[in-house]
Amino acid sequence: MQASNPCPFCMLSEGRILLSNDCGKVVRDAFPISPGHTLVIPHRHVGSMFDLQPAEWSALFELLTAAKGDLHREFAPAAYNVGVNDGPMAGQTVPHLHIHLIPRYEGDMPDPRGGVRWILPERAKYWP
Repeated sequence: MQASNPCPFCMLSEGRILLSNDCGKVVRDAFPISPGHTLVIPHRHVGSMFDLQPAEWSALFELLTAAKGDLHREFAPAAYNVGVNDGPMAGQTVPHLHIHLIPRYEGDMPDPRGGVRWILPERAKYWP
């Protein structure tokens, strides 16, 4: 993916960073879909999760796990969605990999079954 504008994830202010390690950082999403919506972002400008090196995968997973622990303590959600929009046809709008950690809360939607399957609503409900 080519970026025509400066990458917002390469230019994050230090004040937004909640956690970091040698390979990545954790920030709250600037446009959250639930309280505590968090992003895990590699330091290296890479567009796809499939372009990560094994050490980066491991370090980002460590950050994801630590961020989940922080969210649990601060917000006490009932569950989480974890997702990556990998490529424009998957909905990726910032061409720098970022992993969404989305806290879910009791009653945030009437029937949460299907989770990310609701990306294509006509295929989401597969249960009776």
